[in-house]
Amino acid sequence: MSQPVSDITQVVAARSADALLEALDPEQRAVATALHGPVVVMAGAGTGKTRAITHRIAYGVRTGTYDPARVLAVTFTQRAAGEMRGRLAQLGADGVQARTFHSAALRQARWFWPKVYKSELPPIADRKFPLLTEAASRCRVRVDTPGLRDLAGEVEWAKVSNVRPDDYAKLAPTSGRTLAAFDPATIARIFAAYEDVKLERGRIDLEDVLLCAVALLAEDERVAAEIRRQYRTFVVDEYQDVSPLQQSLLDLWLGGRGDVCVVGDPAQTIYSWAGADPENLVRFASRHDDATVIKLVRDYRSTPQIVDVANKILDSTGPAGLPGRVTLRSQRDAGPTPTYREYPDEVAEADAVARAIAKLRDSGTALRDIAILFRTNAQSENFEQALAERSIPAVLKGAERFFERPEIRQAAMLLRGQAKAGEPGGDLAEVVRGVLAGAGWTPEPPKGKGAVRDRWESLSALVTMTSDYAAAHPEAGLAELMTELDRRAAIQHAPLAEGVTLATLHTAKGLEWGCVFIVGAHEGTLPISYAQTPAQVEEERRLFYVGVTRAKDQLAISWSTSRSPGGRGQRGPTRFLDTLGVRGSSRPASDWQPSARTGRERTEKPIPKCRVCGRGLLDAGARKLGRCEDCPSTMDQKLYDALFEWRAEKAEEERMPAFVIFTDATLTAIAELRPTDERELLRIPGIGRTKLQKYGEPVLNICTR
Repeated sequence: MSQPVSDITQVVAARSADALLEALDPEQRAVATALHGPVVVMAGAGTGKTRAITHRIAYGVRTGTYDPARVLAVTFTQRAAGEMRGRLAQLGADGVQARTFHSAALRQARWFWPKVYKSELPPIADRKFPLLTEAASRCRVRVDTPGLRDLAGEVEWAKVSNVRPDDYAKLAPTSGRTLAAFDPATIARIFAAYEDVKLERGRIDLEDVLLCAVALLAEDERVAAEIRRQYRTFVVDEYQDVSPLQQSLLDLWLGGRGDVCVVGDPAQTIYSWAGADPENLVRFASRHDDATVIKLVRDYRSTPQIVDVANKILDSTGPAGLPGRVTLRSQRDAGPTPTYREYPDEVAEADAVARAIAKLRDSGTALRDIAILFRTNAQSENFEQALAERSIPAVLKGAERFFERPEIRQAAMLLRGQAKAGEPGGDLAEVVRGVLAGAGWTPEPPKGKGAVRDRWESLSALVTMTSDYAAAHPEAGLAELMTELDRRAAIQHAPLAEGVTLATLHTAKGLEWGCVFIVGAHEGTLPISYAQTPAQVEEERRLFYVGVTRAKDQLAISWSTSRSPGGRGQRGPTRFLDTLGVRGSSRPASDWQPSARTGRERTEKPIPKCRVCGRGLLDAGARKLGRCEDCPSTMDQKLYDALFEWRAEKAEEERMPAFVIFTDATLTAIAELRPTDERELLRIPGIGRTKLQKYGEPVLNICTR
């Protein structure tokens, strides 16, 4: 007797569904087969969480447990939603909705608002800035662009955290909301005025989209019932980043039902500042007594050596540890041992990293598979410059290049205007500090965080750059400085199709590269100086963990003991390396050598000595000369004149300032030492491999003529 067609169809569907599970590891398979909620998946970095949850949805559809039209998968970015839709389509689960919280809420609000309130949903304001500007004006508060960015961030945080304008001044300080630009009472007044302006204009903002959806569900049972009939099963990715307002919306969607699967990693909670509340993930199982808890621990991204570093970074998160933490287990073959390097200053660090990347490129590593990660955008300039000097293209993620930032463009305009008006006397660095002080820059950082703090950091980087330039070129003035800044901007801003990725640690989340350099890993920057409370410091630790887990094959961590060349080396490596036994030293490190060797392997690099009197050379100009400036010179005047004439001709030929080729101090040192071969020429400060290759032959010809 033959089987009924329906029975055969069910058997074929079951076999097809089981085939989906064959490519999954045991933990991923447990996720895919846990078809009835509540389910919480603690998914460590690189453990294939997206693979697990898409296979869960597809398995549910193929077994007939899920109706694809009644499944809603929620993500945090449009990119993630698009990736999930693509994977589901490949797995045969067409028809499943994969949307961001905002997208799903907007779709529902636009459909139901006219039915309930007999009018269209108000249009969404394109930008908050014009509305905030008017609100600040009504409160008689002057704001600039960085201040507007700070205000917009505070309004967004308050609304997704269910904080009303009347309560902001009381609740914001207890949540660590300290801004450099405004006090809480002022923000509260502007926030209230902003809501009034919005209402008068008949506009809503993106946060209002969530509030409107919540209001519809909470206030109209017919709307709530219809949405709950539409969606029976929910999957929420990156659940550690859910805000209180988003949690409220999810609870209303569920309506007391438990058919929800949430996925996240408490160790990657790095957006508390934006309203994310990791407690939703950590306490999910305690809120749902019947919850299934599954941990994904097999790391397919990183080598065992990198995974060991990541696990140890989280080993000192306090006596109770990190709730819900996943201890990763690498599934990769062994790779190179991560390296830890200390440098005397940030310029030396950037130069060493750029040289290491040049070696990787020359050995066949694709530049798109290399990343330099740092804590703040202001740290990018030295690395942009060091890469540009070696003709290594770079791509910045989520930030403008240093010389394109509004505050740097404004500073350059002011400095150029000062140069045209007539340069005041005095030290170049002091002149620049005076001009920037007129634009609001101060020697001490503003308290708190936000766009105003970011602006100060960028301007401070420009001040430091000027100080370094003035030390290396004592004869230079504002005009020469502007020429140098223009040169740097030109070589950094060439259009590039592919290159090394430069990104902040926040921007790097969700990405991965074969080789990762985490730079500036010193106290005061990582953790950032304004992380004062234990909770804030622990979020910085998690941020560092996110950076480490971006690396697949090679990981290099570095820091510098001072900001500028010749500075006092008082900075040590981040405390987050303590569990790895990494300790700082006041001694400079050897040049970066990417290798599989263990440990820091630093070699002592002594302070250069004056070749005349033997004293240590601390001043940058004296180092260029190779002797104290007040020690007698042995310069060959004829040789110096010949070098000077050659440099002038070369500068005209290459259309660049003469000091860019060699400074006067370097010419003096050449004329004093009279080198006869490349080895002797390389010993002169200011002459590296690049300049040797470009100018070595003609200089040696002049010296030996």
